Amino acid sequence: MGATRTPRNKWIEEGLRALVAGGPEAVRIEVLAQALGVSKGGFYGYFRNREALLTEMLDTWEYEVTESVIEQAESGGGDARARLERLFDIVAAADGPVRGATADMAIRDWARRDATVAERLRRIDNRRMDYLRSLFSAFCPDEDEVEIRCLIAVSVRIGNHLYAADDGTRPRAEVMELIRRRLLA
Repeated sequence: MGATRTPRNKWIEEGLRALVAGGPEAVRIEVLAQALGVSKGGFYGYFRNREALLTEMLDTWEYEVTESVIEQAESGGGDARARLERLFDIVAAADGPVRGATADMAIRDWARRDATVAERLRRIDNRRMDYLRSLFSAFCPDEDEVEIRCLIAVSVRIGNHLYAADDGTRPRAEVMELIRRRLLA
C-alpha cells in the first residue's frame, strides 16, 4: 500500500500562504514541505522546480479572483444590476489563501518588483475593468460615469484593506453599503 500523496492544490495554497507571509522569497520548497508535514520529494511529482510552482500559484490566483468570480456573477442571470450585486457579494465574501485580500496585496507587492508579474497583474486588472464596464454601461449611458463607477468599485475593493482611519459617525460596513448603493443607482 502506497503513501497518500499531498494534492497539488495543497502545495499551491501553501505557496500562496508563504507569499502572503513573506513575499516570493519565502516560497521555498523545503519550507512548504515542512508546513505541509511531508517530504519535499512529493513536490517534484507535480512541479519541475520552484519557478513552475510560482507560475501555477499565479495561474490559480488569476483564475480564482477573475474568471471564477465572473463565472459566478454571470451564473445567476438577471440584469446588469443583479449581476453587479452578485459580484459585490462574491468579492466581499472572498477569503482564504487564494481569494483573500491579503493574497491580492501580496501579489500587487510582488508585481512592484517583477515585470512579468506586473504584466500579468495589468492583464488581470484590465479583464476586471472590462467586465465592470460591460455591466455599468448597461444602465449608465455616459461613458465618463461608467469609468468613474468602475474605478471607484476597484479602488474601494483594493483600498478598503489599506485604509486605517476611523469612519466617522458610521461603521465601515454601513459606509460600504452606501458606496454599493451609489454605484448601483
